[in-house]
Amino acid sequence: MTIPRQKLREIILQLLFSNIFIESESDVLVPFMMRQIKTTKKNILIALVNVKNIQDKIDILDEDIKITSTSYDINRISKVELSILRLALYEMRFDKNIPYKVAITEAIRLTKKFAGKQSVSFVNAILDSIYHKYEDTKK
Repeated sequence: MTIPRQKLREIILQLLFSNIFIESESDVLVPFMMRQIKTTKKNILIALVNVKNIQDKIDILDEDIKITSTSYDINRISKVELSILRLALYEMRFDKNIPYKVAITEAIRLTKKFAGKQSVSFVNAILDSIYHKYEDTKK
């Protein structure tokens, strides 16, 4: 059974966030995530493929964040916000099936759920600025 895209994003975010601190082997990580999130092995494996795709582009994504975030050095951005930004930017720049506005809306939803309402304006400002920079390339 396939899970909704919103739930998949949450799993991807959690895996991205955890990889900042420690990279776990998939033979340990998959059963753990299946128990914690109560989902199938197939869904976790799909999320892991997405995480790998994002990590393959992390230098490009972080460069966008660095250029856009003039008030905060990337090292000062909370790890949850950074993970959300990376996920949304990946969707905006490299996933042609997801419209910019959907990626931004979902990032705001994830920010409210995982980072808190005080972080929403920061995440939105970064993504909106990048949206205006790249909007013509996705049409």
